[in-house]
Amino acid sequence: MMKRIFLAAVVATFAAGSAFAEDTCATKAVGSDGKPLAGAAKTSFMKKCKVDTCSAKAVGSDGKPLAGAAKNSFMKKCETSA
Repeated sequence: MMKRIFLAAVVATFAAGSAFAEDTCATKAVGSDGKPLAGAAKTSFMKKCKVDTCSAKAVGSDGKPLAGAAKNSFMKKCETSA
């Protein structure tokens, strides 16, 4: 009985982990035909996706959008880690 409960807990843990996984730009890089993008199309999509993702996060501790050098620094750091 304990083995079944343990197995159910392990399966539920992995299922919940994958359900809450965040979509990355690489996983979103799919064409309208359902095939993965390649070459220049993928490069362009990845660049736009990273900029869009990082722009949404570019907010200061006071809740206001970053501007100027602070935004440039944040965007550069965010895009390299994304």
